Amino acid sequence: MPPLAGSGKRVLARVIDMVIVGIVVVLLGWAFGLIQYTTSAERIEYAKSLGQEVIAAVLYIAYDTYFTTRNGQTPGKQLMKLRTADLSDGSTPTAQTSLLRAAVLWIPFAFCCACVWTVIAGGWSFFDRPYKQGLHDKAAKTVVVSTV
Repeated sequence: MPPLAGSGKRVLARVIDMVIVGIVVVLLGWAFGLIQYTTSAERIEYAKSLGQEVIAAVLYIAYDTYFTTRNGQTPGKQLMKLRTADLSDGSTPTAQTSLLRAAVLWIPFAFCCACVWTVIAGGWSFFDRPYKQGLHDKAAKTVVVSTV
């Protein structure tokens, strides 16, 4: 098994991925008329808000699942020279494992508490021993390793 990835590089890889997918979410939300620019509580349209949350959840989960299943690397991980691997043998995660990992990370992010959940799920890797796993890694039995 390659060496475990540092938590700082993992955060930077995740930020890169979030920006990539976030741009697509905003563009699709705009195209479907779901973007909310109002700051007044009386003017929030909950159906539009839910629509944008669904788009975000689907896109983030699809993005993470596709790239993790393909070679263990999202574009952010590729740039940071990281890879997601099965904890048991270091292999590329299966589609089922990748989907579980993505769902644990992105469903609460999209529908509940984006900032708080991201800090908790991903930040867990800063304190986890011995494998530096985020909560999504623990659920899927994966680790993030260095490719250099």
